[in-house]
Amino acid sequence: MFKKAAADMLGLSDIGSVIRREDYDKVDADDYVMHEDNERIYFLIKSKADEYCFTNLALIHLDGTSAISKKRVLARYPYAHYPIREVYMETAGTVDLDVEIKFKIGEQPFSIDVHKKYIREIKDLYKSLLKIAEISYENNLKLQQAQQSLELASSVLGQTNKLDANLVEQFNGIRQSAFEWMTESHEQYKQKDFGAIFERYINQ
Repeated sequence: MFKKAAADMLGLSDIGSVIRREDYDKVDADDYVMHEDNERIYFLIKSKADEYCFTNLALIHLDGTSAISKKRVLARYPYAHYPIREVYMETAGTVDLDVEIKFKIGEQPFSIDVHKKYIREIKDLYKSLLKIAEISYENNLKLQQAQQSLELASSVLGQTNKLDANLVEQFNGIRQSAFEWMTESHEQYKQKDFGAIFERYINQ
């Protein structure tokens, strides 16, 4: 009940507001942050209907059908599984009340309207998401290159050892090496935690 009353306390409307760090405990999204796993909120936008909670590990979206409905749909998008891309920002015109930040996470598009008084904070979020998108894109290329390198090495090794009598032992050795190589590459290039990026660009 306290958190439902918090929307009025925070002066929320259909246009999003950037919630200050000291008020994170007044929003519903905080209940779904995995504090036990060192997950931390770095940026939070809230309107009467929706919450967009950016943590070091994921985007948590509480989707309200309307400002007066009590129902919420909770969606969680870990950055490691849903790369951020196509990040855009629309600044406010002379008569506009809001700025807009747009991006895709995985295949899910987001377009978030925020009151223009938070333009500085939204610029910080924009830079953070842009950097995360860049890192995710480059890591994906490196992971693909690792996969291609492994396939090439396996093909060459297979051709040079066709006459070896101990084929089963060779096959098991190659399979184990391939598994270890891809596991190591996946851990290296599938970044899960972007806390350092948020800390670099966001000043709250």
